[in-house]
Amino acid sequence: MAEWLVQMRVERLPEGCYLATSDDIPGLVAQGRTVTEALEIARDVAKKLHEAQIERGDFADAEPLADSFELPLVLSA
Repeated sequence: MAEWLVQMRVERLPEGCYLATSDDIPGLVAQGRTVTEALEIARDVAKKLHEAQIERGDFADAEPLADSFELPLVLSA
């Protein structure tokens, strides 16, 4: 199964929650009470967005995502 590396940006919002976004996947926005929760939600959103792109035919030779994959994490101060 193919691996898919995604650069994630996680920032703490003034309200105290965390927002995860990625320039690699347009439309990926996930919010959680903790960094871990935000990244878990981001992983699920990334899978759904990727599957939607496959269904639309955006990737003719794309493989489904693995059940787990690595997300490099970039923290902003």
